[in-house]
Amino acid sequence: MFLDKLTGLLNSAFKRPPEYITVSVSSAKAHAQPVQALPPSKLPRHVAIIMDGNGRWAKARGLNRSAGHAAGTEALRDIIRASDDWGIEALSLYAFSTENWARSKEEVGALMALLLKYFGSEIDELDEKNVRITILGDVDGLPGPQREAVVNAMERTKNNDGLKLNIALNYGGRAELVRAARLLAREVRDGILDPDDIDEDEFNGKLYTAGSPDVDLLIRTSGEQRLSNFLPWQTTYAEFVFDPVNWPDFDRAHYMKCLRVYAERDRRFGGVKPAEEG
Repeated sequence: MFLDKLTGLLNSAFKRPPEYITVSVSSAKAHAQPVQALPPSKLPRHVAIIMDGNGRWAKARGLNRSAGHAAGTEALRDIIRASDDWGIEALSLYAFSTENWARSKEEVGALMALLLKYFGSEIDELDEKNVRITILGDVDGLPGPQREAVVNAMERTKNNDGLKLNIALNYGGRAELVRAARLLAREVRDGILDPDDIDEDEFNGKLYTAGSPDVDLLIRTSGEQRLSNFLPWQTTYAEFVFDPVNWPDFDRAHYMKCLRVYAERDRRFGGVKPAEEG
């Protein structure tokens, strides 16, 4: 008896830290089969997701597009939690582009209402989990209540040092590049910056994502295979994974599948392996 207790105490005292991320799939939508573990060293630092397919999901069920967006919010909640649980450093989500204003008044109104509802219901948990929220895009161009909600969210979480949650709202990639160029031009005009000192680091510092690493993995759901004006600078060397599932059905199991695809990629950044030289 004494020997058993002593052995248990020694095992507890010298227990090795886990070498793999263990995936716990608790979502009601999640697949029943077990999900293979992934070494933490294989995880991307920065994941970007184009959350596509809400409308297709709704149409397949005879629902309006607004119902699809509402269902997509549930998937969003779980993927943010998974990113935090698994130690992803930054997560960038394409929520509303500058081109989305061209959609019907009803759909835009529903999206804006969901935006308010989301920040109202989730901000406490996100802040408690040390998540830092950054809005990518023209915040001033949002309607008053939505603008106030996102500004308050950024202010409340600005000192958090956990998951960097970047939400692209009223965002356009080309517009972001033009904005950065204008900011640099003003500094040159005002004598703050010498034109010869403008390099990639200076330019990167004027982007909405300043302070976040470049995107390692970009995921797009619903099977579409294009960037749609999302983070063109930050995804220069990103690995792309296109998942055919519509966003409301994208759960932790699908997410981990994409992470495993990324982990199997050979990232060379324009170089070659030593064995391939010559």
